[in-house]
Amino acid sequence: MENKNTRRTFLQKTALLTAGTFVGSTIFNSVIAKNNNYTSAIVDQSVQNGVYTLPKLSYAYDALEPHFDKLTMEIHHTKHHNAYVTNLNKALETLDDKLKNKANTLDGIFEHINKFSDTIKNNAGGHYNHTLFWTLLKPNGGGEPTGKLAAAITTTFGNFESFKKAFAEASAKRFGSGWAWLVISDGKLVITSTANQDNPLMRLKGKNVIKGTPVLALDVWEHAYYLKNQNRRADYINSFWNLVNWSKADELFVKNSSI
Repeated sequence: MENKNTRRTFLQKTALLTAGTFVGSTIFNSVIAKNNNYTSAIVDQSVQNGVYTLPKLSYAYDALEPHFDKLTMEIHHTKHHNAYVTNLNKALETLDDKLKNKANTLDGIFEHINKFSDTIKNNAGGHYNHTLFWTLLKPNGGGEPTGKLAAAITTTFGNFESFKKAFAEASAKRFGSGWAWLVISDGKLVITSTANQDNPLMRLKGKNVIKGTPVLALDVWEHAYYLKNQNRRADYINSFWNLVNWSKADELFVKNSSI
């Protein structure tokens, strides 16, 4: 389902995507990634009864108002995310047994991503990215991070405001459609971005994509904000800061790093 105005035309005109990342490169010595075998660290990522399923949200579609509007949230979840799940399951039906075994988890798909078709890559990425994204939002969220993640952000970026500026810049500068990420990569907190439904868990050959475990993610596809913000991505990014579930982000950080 697309907006009846020029949204589809705009998306087609911006379909040519370029690789580019913005990296917060300072190493924080007190935090070391467990290893280089990056994992998704989310629960709803395994095949159940032979199929992937659309996760339920922990909040109502209107619960993120006025920052994210009800209609966008409903369409985003029930149409866009659901389409990724449906198309992923259809594509997996065509695999031989060897590849099906690798596709029993999203981690398995991402680890062997170059063995799968673009259809599987795009839809598996869309399913994982959105599943994570929903958990990183909450009503009455926002503010500043707490716990070990807050300390690591301060050590890496100097202070929260510097981090916030860098993350917003990565989100705004992602050309066309894609995602902005805060990840743990080789003992560093790093800000990066990916095109389309790629993510830092994918071991993509020939692409300048930073590998790491996501801690924070922001969807900058137009379907995430066009109904409310039209082409004003910066307004959408500003709204995001009012909804961040920092306790979830800290949980992901703690699970995937050691002090």
